[in-house]
Amino acid sequence: MNLPPEMISKLDRVLTSLEQLLPKPVADIDWKDCPAANWRRHSFSGYLEPIIDINKTDLDHLLGIDEQKRIVEENTRQFIAGFPANNVLLWGTRGTGKSSLVRALLNRYAEQGLRIIQVDKNDLVYLPEIFAAIKDAPYRFILLCDDLSFEQGEITYKMLKSALDGSVYAAPANVLIYTTSNRRHLIPEYMTDNLGAKMVNNEIHHGESVEEKISLSDRFGLWVSFRTFSQEQYLRVVRQCIELLAEENQLDFKWGKELEKDAIDWSREKSKRCGRTAFQFARYWVGRRKLATG
Repeated sequence: MNLPPEMISKLDRVLTSLEQLLPKPVADIDWKDCPAANWRRHSFSGYLEPIIDINKTDLDHLLGIDEQKRIVEENTRQFIAGFPANNVLLWGTRGTGKSSLVRALLNRYAEQGLRIIQVDKNDLVYLPEIFAAIKDAPYRFILLCDDLSFEQGEITYKMLKSALDGSVYAAPANVLIYTTSNRRHLIPEYMTDNLGAKMVNNEIHHGESVEEKISLSDRFGLWVSFRTFSQEQYLRVVRQCIELLAEENQLDFKWGKELEKDAIDWSREKSKRCGRTAFQFARYWVGRRKLATG
């Protein structure tokens, strides 16, 4: 059957459009050699993409958050061992080591079967597909939703809520969900939310809107808070960071009032005393000294 040229041209355009909508063919991930992956959305579905370059953060290099490290590492060890463990919400001010802690756990426990899959909040609707892809794998997966918060009107949190709740879209036994956020309740709260609150037998009962927002965070078994450092704690972490970097770069240094003042001024410019600020100052100071001394 000979088709006219204009019909062939139209068919080519249709096929090209369809090809763009279909998910790209990708090979299954070999989890033996791949400790981490991202979920990449494509058209109506998506796929798991291996992460080639893994951040080499070590647990011992995360300073000033010893209690947070202990809680989350203990929960992760329980999970790897096949014992009961909880989904975790790591919340608090930015730059305090929430995401770095999860990645450091991967570096320490990858050889024991720990794996991480990063999922953007807009892709939470694909949780059932992700779970189906890994539920039979002989590894323990942390599904990481990094820097998560939901704005007014967003509904993708309902899929996360369902997965945490153990209902229709429950995570399989080899998956835990770890989420980092600046907000404890993940969803913004407003003064008007409290208009529906009422007093019953001297007990406050929140309105439906507040209950809906609190209920998402309640589904995480562990809440781990990260707070801004005191000045004393910040300076202690700065000194430890400089000691580590100075040793790596074979640099002698002496801690003193002038260096302490420089570190404080740096934190004031950043308007933040936290581990990230301390490490950034240490890199600045050690790098400048190395450059000056050749």
